[in-house]
This record gives sequence, structure tokens and C-alpha cells, in this order.
Amino acid sequence: MKYLLGYDVGSSSVKVALLDIETGKAVATATSPDQEMGMIAHQAGWAEQHPDSWWQEAVNATHKLKAKYHFDPALVVGIGISYQMHGLVVVDKTNKVLRPSIIWCDSRAVGQGQKAFETIGQEQCLSHLLNSPGNFTASKLAWVKENEPAIFAQIDKIMLPGDYIALLLTGHATCSNSGLSEGIFWDFKTNSISEDILNYYGFSKSLFPELKPVFSNHGELKSDIALDLGLKAGIPVTYKAGDQPNNALSLNVLEPGEVAATAGTSGVVYAVTDQVAYDPQSRVNTFAHVNHHMKDNENRLGVLLCINGTGILNRWIKDNFAGNLNYAQMNEKAAQVAVGSNGLIVLPFGNGAERIFNNRNFGANFANLDFNQHSQSHIFRASQEGIAFSLKYGMDIMAETGDTPKVIRAGKANMFLSKVFAETIVNTAGVPVELYDTDGAKGAALGAGIGLGYFANAKDAFDKMEILEVIEPNIASKDQYVSAYNNWKTTLEKQID
Repeated sequence: MKYLLGYDVGSSSVKVALLDIETGKAVATATSPDQEMGMIAHQAGWAEQHPDSWWQEAVNATHKLKAKYHFDPALVVGIGISYQMHGLVVVDKTNKVLRPSIIWCDSRAVGQGQKAFETIGQEQCLSHLLNSPGNFTASKLAWVKENEPAIFAQIDKIMLPGDYIALLLTGHATCSNSGLSEGIFWDFKTNSISEDILNYYGFSKSLFPELKPVFSNHGELKSDIALDLGLKAGIPVTYKAGDQPNNALSLNVLEPGEVAATAGTSGVVYAVTDQVAYDPQSRVNTFAHVNHHMKDNENRLGVLLCINGTGILNRWIKDNFAGNLNYAQMNEKAAQVAVGSNGLIVLPFGNGAERIFNNRNFGANFANLDFNQHSQSHIFRASQEGIAFSLKYGMDIMAETGDTPKVIRAGKANMFLSKVFAETIVNTAGVPVELYDTDGAKGAALGAGIGLGYFANAKDAFDKMEILEVIEPNIASKDQYVSAYNNWKTTLEKQID
């Protein structure tokens, strides 16, 4: 028996999974902390976390895993890492973190990105980067350079969150084309780090770690770290990817036309394409998928739609309206309310600038709230409908660039545990959803197996994956969902105007 270890480093928690490499099944998982991690927000629209807190929770989760399931550390043959995308980690020559990470939902660098887009040129940016620099990692680094020059002067290497965790595990800093593309550092025409971005922002190429394929050896577990974790020294880290490409991998979404979705802290629809294309308004974004140029320079790109205020809205509702109810009980109460929530509408855009609105930030809104008609249950349902409707709105934008799903695959977790949420997605979009028993940590572990070369190809890693449930559109209730969505969309468009 041999095992693979997968870490999923999120902004809410760190999860670790131990997979039996023969069966592809997780024999144990653990998450830390028990309560969701907090964020540092010194100003409105800012969001930071300290990278060392991710590391501490990764250590804690590993110890929890070992307490749950006793296994021989010598049988762990590979480690994979999934991580929250777009975060900026900066370290000095001793690998000391110089400031908290500016994470994915931080909006402070919108101005830097927009100025770069205008100066480099829209056509040049979109044709080479497939995106506007927007509020992504490159623009966050530009913000540090402009506002914290003393810190910028000390930077030896910049990393994404998963790169930093791998650095602590192995002592080696590496990056990949997929990771650099999510930071808007990658030129898809030259297949190299973008000279346009380096020249415009005044960044040195020496700031970037060693460039390696996603599926490759990113270093081996150091002896002192192995001792701290209770693992064997020398285990290779053979896979690293952002959480959304990794979620797609975990659902066997690797080929053109396949679509994955997730509804955790943020909500994402992720479609794989072989076309080097882009949305002219950068409302949805194109990045290198985990298997981009994995063989014969074959294009595999991920078109990503992101709604920031998804699970984070649901948590806010729980904290402020649910009393002692847990999420399952909230879902049950939401299901007692009819489609459309008796006119109550929630626009869930309260977690920073949203890309689908060209990085505008106009906050969350409750519309048509009636103190005599609406109850706690209506708030629960309207919030879940609002999140589902926002994803449908984004999917309509994706369709403009040719990405129209025939089926959506998702893990049966987070908001997909809610019948209301899942059925609202299915019936509004008119597309079935397949639910699987997988998550980011399990996907990272399978990615490690692919990176080890244990599987003949990436598809072979998913031979034993089983569908838990298929939710089909309900023709009888279609008109109710379409009417509710149109009412929601009308309210949104008034807000936009």
C-alpha cells in the first residue's frame, strides 16, 4: 500500500487528505482551524492574511490527520498542493515574509491594473496576457512598490500562496506557467514571463522563482520539517496548482468543453478550452490550465468566472441571522420557501470588486424586503438564490466567448450541499449538475500521483471516480425559476446603472 498526501490551502482553512494510491479513495481527511480563519482589513476593500498562519494550520491539520488514521509515514510517496489563487507573498533573501499576503479578494490594486491596461494597450494586453492586469498579483506587487518602497526594496522572491507552502516544505522556491498566468505575469504568445508587464511595472525577472511544470518535482520534504509533521524526509512535492484549476482537475475536467463549478468562499464556474481566446472586457478570465502544454504544446486553458460573495455571504447570513442554526438547518428552512423568495432579492456582491462588473465594487443589496411578509427562511432562500443567479449571470457572459456547458461537475460540498442552491443553478441555467465525492485536498493528492508518473496519463487518475448524484432541470418548474431570475436581473441592472 502507498499513499499520496494533498493539501488545500484556502483563505478559510487548510485541509489535508491522505489517499490510497491504488483505490484513489481518501482514507482520512482533516481540517484546521475548526473555525474559519480571519482576514486583516485595515481599510474597506482590503484583505490580508499572514502566510505563516497558513503554514501553522497546515501543520495542525497534518497532526489531526495522523491522530485520526494511523499510517506508516514511509508509505507516503508524494505531496500535492492546492492554494487560494492570486495572493501575493513576498520574501527576502532568508525566505522571511516581509508583509502579510495581499489575498485574492483584496481590491486595492484596481487602479494600478487599470492604468497598466491603458498604458500597455488593451489589444496588446488581451492578445498576449488574455486578460487585463486588473486586480491580480502583478498589480498587487505594483501597489507594494508604489506604497511600500522600503519593503519592495527588500524583496528577493515573489510567490503565490502554494509556492510559499512548498518553499517551507522543501526549502526550494518554484513557480509554473499556470501560476504565473493567474498572476497576469505570463505571455501566451511567447510562452514566457511577460516583458510588457516587467517593463511597465519595473519588475526584475530575478524576482521569480525557478519555473517548472505543474506536474514535476518541486523539491523534497526537508528533514526538520518532516520531523515536525511526523512524516518521512525526502517525500517529493510533485504538484502545485491554484484552487480553481485544481478543483477542475479533481473533477476530471481536463479537456475542451468540460466544465467545473465550486461554491466555497467564492463561487466559480471554470470551463476548459483549447482556444487561446479572451473576453474583450475581462469580465471572465483565461488562465493556463494544469495540463496546458503538458504534451506537444497542446493548449489547455481555463476560462474562469468568479463571484466573490458566495460562501462568505452564506457565512455572514449564518452569523447574523441564523442564531444557533447550522448550515444544514438553514438549508432545510430555505427549502420551505417557494421559488423567488416571495419577491425578496439579494445581490451578493459584498466582498470586494467583482470582475464581471469590470472591477466595480458596489456592495451587497437586499431589495423588496417586507417586514410583514419576509421571515428568516426567506432571507436564507433569497441569499442562496442570489448567489446562484449571479453565477447564471456570469455564465451568460462566458457564453459570449463560446463557453456553453452541456453539464457541470461539482464536488458535493459547501453550498452544493443545499438542495435550494443546486436546483436553482440547474433550473436557471438549464444544465444538469453532476456531484462527486471530491474536494481540493483530494484533487491535490491525485495531482501528486500524476506528477510522480504513477498514472499513465492524467485521465487514468480518475478511472475509479463515481458520480454521487445527478440533478436534472425540472421542466415543470422552469418558468418559476426563469421569472425569479429575470426579476433578480432587473434589480441588478438598476443597481449597475
